[in-house]
Amino acid sequence: MKKYINIAVWCVIGLFVLYTFYYLYQQALPKVKVYEVLTPETRDIVKTSVASGKVEPRDEVNIKPQIQGIITELYVEAGNKVRQNDPIAKVAVIPDMAQLNNAQSNVRTAQLTLEETQREHARLQSLHEKGLVSHEEFEKSQNALDKAIESRQAAQDQLDIVTDGISKRSGKINTTIVRSTISGTILEVPVKIGTSVINANSFNEGTTVATVADMSNIIFRGNIDETEVGRLRQGMHIDLTIGAIQGVTLPATLEYISPKGNESNGAILFEIKAAAQIPDSILIRAGYSANAKIEFERRDQALCVQETAIEFEGDSTYVYRLTSSETAKPQTFERTPVEVGLSDGLYIEVIKGVTGDMKLRGNEKNDEKK
Repeated sequence: MKKYINIAVWCVIGLFVLYTFYYLYQQALPKVKVYEVLTPETRDIVKTSVASGKVEPRDEVNIKPQIQGIITELYVEAGNKVRQNDPIAKVAVIPDMAQLNNAQSNVRTAQLTLEETQREHARLQSLHEKGLVSHEEFEKSQNALDKAIESRQAAQDQLDIVTDGISKRSGKINTTIVRSTISGTILEVPVKIGTSVINANSFNEGTTVATVADMSNIIFRGNIDETEVGRLRQGMHIDLTIGAIQGVTLPATLEYISPKGNESNGAILFEIKAAAQIPDSILIRAGYSANAKIEFERRDQALCVQETAIEFEGDSTYVYRLTSSETAKPQTFERTPVEVGLSDGLYIEVIKGVTGDMKLRGNEKNDEKK
């Protein structure tokens, strides 16, 4: 019995040794590379670039008051549509003390001048009636009186504007009412009732009461890299995609390319603007982020191959044409020079050297033993 056990053990050891030699032999065999086989196809090749940016109204205006004071009434809110000259807010005048004192002083001075002129005119009129003063001198006195009356009225009008925001002679022009200067949509009302506001002047840009924009005239504003800006030209077609509106592509026309680039994160970017065509069925809000797909060049129905089939060597390009069957081990290929054209990053146009029935080498697929 012991004899049979020893024989069995030696048989197992022998089989193990044989398997080890077989495994090492298989590992020592050269590997055969198997490649994907690609076929040229006819398709459209389009060279594009994408610029990121946002959509915004072309005309956006900040409405400011003509006088300083406090907001007492607001007639609109964000989202309302207004026409030119529609009222937006009402301002209660708080006169500046320096301006008020100056206006009051001007009124008193003009009143004194008027009274003195009236007395002088009355004296000359009496002398003129007696023939002691020439008619020419009397007319000069009358003109001086008219000017004094006008100066007194102008000083009073200035005082009324300082205190009330409106004068009696210009009742139709009420500076206490802030009105829209354009027709459009109210984008923002940054003030509330009770907010102090000031008018624009040489030292201050003034308080913005509301922002109004024409939302029917939308543009795309974005940036494009310096390596691609040289291919742009005004009038190019652009496809806009807006992040907030899924599945919609809007047409646009490139109308502006900045002559100066700005550095951003180490890259030089140039600003571009494009006029967007927005259908009435789509609601666009100012500030939506958007991407502009710009078509530089295209080839319709060109003979193309996948770029993985092309080998670049200096200024020359080659493909490897299959000269054996696809299932042969090993596959055999013939290196063939070709002339290529436009590429979209995945497919490349082949101008010369390839026909539609050729089979070409692609990427390596797997490894097999010979």
